Amino acid sequence: MSEQKERKTLEERNQASDLERLRHSCAHVLATAICRLWPQAQLAAGPAVENGFYYDIELDHNISTAEFELIEAEMKKVVKENQTFERTTVTRAEAMEMAQSGALGSIGPRSVPSKFKVDLLNRIPEGEEISIYRNGDFTDLCAGPHVGRTGNCKAFKVMSVASAYYQGDANGPRLQRIYGTCFPNRTQLDEHLARLEEARKRDHRRLGREMGLFAIDEMVGQGLVLWKPKGAIIRRELQNFITEELDRIGYSQVFTPHIGKLDLYMTSGHWDHYKDSQFPPMADPDDYRKLRDENATCADLFNSLDTRVISGFMLKPMNCPHHIRIYANDPHSYRDLPIRLAEFGTVYRWEQSGELGGMTRVRGFTQDDAHIFCRPDQVKAEVQQCIGIVKHILGTLEMKDFRVRLSLRDKEYTDPKYVGSIDKWKNSEQALREALSEEGFEYTAAENEAAFYGPKIDFIVRDVIGRDWQLGTVQVDYNLPYRFKLVYTGADNQNHHPVMIHRAPFGSMERFTGLLIEHFAGKFPTWLAPEQVRILPISEKVAAYSATLRQRLAAEGIRVTLDDAPDKIGAKIRNARLDRVPYMLVVGQREAEEEKVAVRHRDLDDLGPMDVDAFVAAILDEIRNRRIRPLLQPVKKDTPPAQQG
Repeated sequence: MSEQKERKTLEERNQASDLERLRHSCAHVLATAICRLWPQAQLAAGPAVENGFYYDIELDHNISTAEFELIEAEMKKVVKENQTFERTTVTRAEAMEMAQSGALGSIGPRSVPSKFKVDLLNRIPEGEEISIYRNGDFTDLCAGPHVGRTGNCKAFKVMSVASAYYQGDANGPRLQRIYGTCFPNRTQLDEHLARLEEARKRDHRRLGREMGLFAIDEMVGQGLVLWKPKGAIIRRELQNFITEELDRIGYSQVFTPHIGKLDLYMTSGHWDHYKDSQFPPMADPDDYRKLRDENATCADLFNSLDTRVISGFMLKPMNCPHHIRIYANDPHSYRDLPIRLAEFGTVYRWEQSGELGGMTRVRGFTQDDAHIFCRPDQVKAEVQQCIGIVKHILGTLEMKDFRVRLSLRDKEYTDPKYVGSIDKWKNSEQALREALSEEGFEYTAAENEAAFYGPKIDFIVRDVIGRDWQLGTVQVDYNLPYRFKLVYTGADNQNHHPVMIHRAPFGSMERFTGLLIEHFAGKFPTWLAPEQVRILPISEKVAAYSATLRQRLAAEGIRVTLDDAPDKIGAKIRNARLDRVPYMLVVGQREAEEEKVAVRHRDLDDLGPMDVDAFVAAILDEIRNRRIRPLLQPVKKDTPPAQQG
């Protein structure tokens, strides 16, 4: 991103929040400390950012994490000195003279110019006011604003150091970017650091690796998830969960290919609107060989595909055109509608490498997708039903912290990126508003955030560490049925275009699973857990009973394993808890003789002895009803036996 795009106007700077001012000021405290420790450092820029601040520096010495305490100690000295932030307006010539003398971004003049400050000065538009800020002996080119004194910057922490290119240009100088954070008081800082530590513990990438759930392999490609057996179980259970609901309310399952003709996406408009985020098209092999024989260039090939001179195929970037063609394959009457087509369809999008992250931002992902073809008078009811599915999913998984965003077209209905008539857009938007209102949802309207073909409802879930994620979506579309000339015969015996509703309650299986890993910190409820029960025999003497017990539980459909390693029982229990297995059944000589089990839970510890039948009944209830919390609870030891539940 260019500096021009990143620079804020003076008005925007003056409207900075108190926290932004504090963090910007703390960036100057950091810069002061850096210049005291390494006077030869060349400073570039040091803005406040969402969760703190950073300063980019050029320095021959590579700053390590071991030196963070040294930097923080020097920053504390600057804070203790309670230096005033003094703003001075200067002419361009005066500022340039200071930069050439090395006095900007430093403590006094140096033998070399402050080269990045020279460049930044040259980037400031003509006529814009130029100002510098001083605190103590440190002077920097800066538009502000700041707090009054360095003494206000007491609650800070140096967080990390990373490489960065000057102005984001890969051909420019390579710098060291030192990140820090700052809050008005120590309590808020400690709370923030605690959240970060919790995020580290819950990070789905770490837990996924430790628990053997998924992998990203370089030979396969970045952003392409390999679901391992344990992760595949979680995915399967989620699919079963929503499929049961869809079967109940009348959806039909379909399957479509992973590729489709380029013409399909040109007709839909997806190619024109999302070309940059899609994998390049593949030429028909016969056309490719013909162009090769004609010594065509790569540009010739691409242009021929883009202009439909030759045929091509695409990795499927979305499922809707395929479902449209399924609908178009048969004639339909108004009595047939609504037609609800559902698919767990894998799609592929070219995300930039810097934007990829574990399972939450990938290049190949599976959507719990469905498309509903209905009459205009059915739209509101179908949208409400879609909203109900999302409510059911989030409620079952106790993902209670979410908000609803209604993404609309631009207010004036003039933006050419949107297709279709104004009346149809207004009808779509009104249907979504009414559905949300009747379902009791408050929402925020976001203008100019709609899909090119229609408005949409997005469910924004806040995770356990405070980050927002867009998951479920419901979209109303009058336009694609028109583009593909979809019709149904109405009661008047005339052809009419159906309305199309796009919906994906999970959003994608990859992102949703990644969030679930973090939501539960890897401790999945029993119905989702890859391994639900582990049998822990105390000795070989109970091997036969343990094996019979495993067969009994497996026959009931319970995911059970038997730990017959020669380890002591304490080690077996620790291993099971580290693997986050919900239930452990300890089997000793007494349990074998009485045909019982000593039940332990991952979080509740010892639940006491139980008859096998009672345990099986309880865990099956927990699984079948998709309970989040364990049904079994510890027996209170001081409760008389007759009152024990």
